[in-house]
Amino acid sequence: MMMLGLLLAMSVGLIAYSMMPGSKQRETQILRRVAGKRGEGKDKDKDTATRMPQKASAAENLMKMAAPFLSKPVMPKSQQDQSTLRMKLARAGYRADGAPMIFLASKTVMAGLMALLALVMGISGGNAVANVLGLVVFLGGLGFTLPNVWLWLGCSQRRDQIRKALPDALDLLVISVEAGLGLDAAIQRVAKELLHVHPILSEEMTIATMETQMGVPRSEALENLAVRSGLSEMRSLVAVVNQAEKFGTSIAKTLRNQADAMRVKRRQVAEEKAQKTAVKLMIPLILFIFPAIMVVLGGPAMIKLVSSLGGM
Repeated sequence: MMMLGLLLAMSVGLIAYSMMPGSKQRETQILRRVAGKRGEGKDKDKDTATRMPQKASAAENLMKMAAPFLSKPVMPKSQQDQSTLRMKLARAGYRADGAPMIFLASKTVMAGLMALLALVMGISGGNAVANVLGLVVFLGGLGFTLPNVWLWLGCSQRRDQIRKALPDALDLLVISVEAGLGLDAAIQRVAKELLHVHPILSEEMTIATMETQMGVPRSEALENLAVRSGLSEMRSLVAVVNQAEKFGTSIAKTLRNQADAMRVKRRQVAEEKAQKTAVKLMIPLILFIFPAIMVVLGGPAMIKLVSSLGGM
């Protein structure tokens, strides 16, 4: 029974590790860099790159078959809740049609696995029925909320990357607009330039450009960009740009002012983190460094005191 519990724990850990955001993206980036820098391994990398979509398609087919049945018990009933879930997944970088079903199916699977693990641990430990039921409910609820934590981490990571890339994108937008490009052409150019440096922001700007090319008004496309990013800085930037376009003021001057303000804000955030460092160092100082210093300084004195008291 203990071996079965250990196997279940390992399976839960592997599932949680496989769902960590950005792991597949980093793997594909490494393969792409290796294929570009090393000539003799191109054939091998091409074979690996061709095998990866086949594996992904097989896993996707399996998930597509099981996801509707597993996600049905926890599927939101209202259309608004479904739209909110889809927007959260889009902010984490998952825009596929089946992403909500796969996410909800993962909640059911994780809850079932954790509850089964708790049941095996409780029965093998010889606990009372009430304790076993409590452990099953607790670990089942924990497994049900783990995908929510994973989604929050994915959204937070993607939001931080967009926030770090935004000042560079604004500087490039100012240069492009002042060079004579229109705002749409400047956004398209900046998205192309940021593809290898800041791929997430480049992807979002490319989507905004595609929406504009399909007939969506520029203001609406930029507002969609701000909603997808989930950043207050992006929302304020889009609002200022739309207002400048509405009243006919200079877009280049507006973008330059926003770039300067964002650069100042980034410096202030860095200074704030530097000021918090001294406060954060107090906990390791008190817990780890001060006891060692007290042992080194007061140890010999205590030994002499104990020896002198023993001699008396």
